[in-house]
Amino acid sequence: MKNLLQGAVLGHPIGHSKSPSLHNAAYQVLGAPFSYTAIDIQVSELADFLGRVRSEGNWYGLSVTMPLKNAAVDLLDELSPVAAALGSVNTIVCTRKPDGGTHLRGDNTDVQGIVNALLHAGVRERPRAAILGGGGTAVSAVAALAQLGASEVVVFVRNPAKAADVMDVAAKVNLRSTLAPFEGAAEALAGFDVVISTLPPHGADVLAEAIAAQGKRLHGAVLLDVAYDPWPSALASAWQGCAGTVVAGIEMLLYQGFAQVKLFVQAGGYGTLATEKQGDVINVMCDAIGVDRRNPHEQNMAG
Repeated sequence: MKNLLQGAVLGHPIGHSKSPSLHNAAYQVLGAPFSYTAIDIQVSELADFLGRVRSEGNWYGLSVTMPLKNAAVDLLDELSPVAAALGSVNTIVCTRKPDGGTHLRGDNTDVQGIVNALLHAGVRERPRAAILGGGGTAVSAVAALAQLGASEVVVFVRNPAKAADVMDVAAKVNLRSTLAPFEGAAEALAGFDVVISTLPPHGADVLAEAIAAQGKRLHGAVLLDVAYDPWPSALASAWQGCAGTVVAGIEMLLYQGFAQVKLFVQAGGYGTLATEKQGDVINVMCDAIGVDRRNPHEQNMAG
């Protein structure tokens, strides 16, 4: 048996992460000798940690979550086109170099995660779309909406100065974008087909109270709340209470994690994940995080 290779999800705080369960289930069904853990890392510690990964030489990959997604960009050897365009990394693929060192390539599977979570929920192309928040995940949401054919996105933010990266990415992907004050979101959200909340846990609690209080019907409107712990979030509960459709953030986690598994398996020397294995892998990942298994005939996955 090959020596155990290491992988992990990095972030702060990280104790709530379901990524270890998600990834370890996949590697177990594949029979891959991969371990995957959660490691609490702050921005100031990231460079030193990646130096350790380079020197140890037994890492296949890393998942990167907040607050490290933007900070990781400048610490890697290479970026995929999507990671470079977004200026945000959620995946680091580790491969051995001929001299024995480790090459670190940044990628971003959040876009695939958002697209596939929305497609699985039945979202049609060209949705009228809004985003809550302007941080690292919001840039991925912009790219995902562009991929779904949205013609315009309204980004609701508390601090417009912190949303510059989001607006830059919208311009790169030719998606018309508008900034709007967060205080007006509750009144406006009923007018959209898709709303993606990229706010941290409890970041939309006040908004949730306002939505519940005004009681507007949200029939046909889909909310993807990327925060999945605690669940349901106050925002998800309020949205559902107004007859809207809710997509849990754990669905995004599933699909972006599945995309990572495909990258990591290849980096670990197991080649491309065979098509006939993919259904088994994604379904054991579903089991690991307590969501419904996917239809084996589901053909609308992006990526």
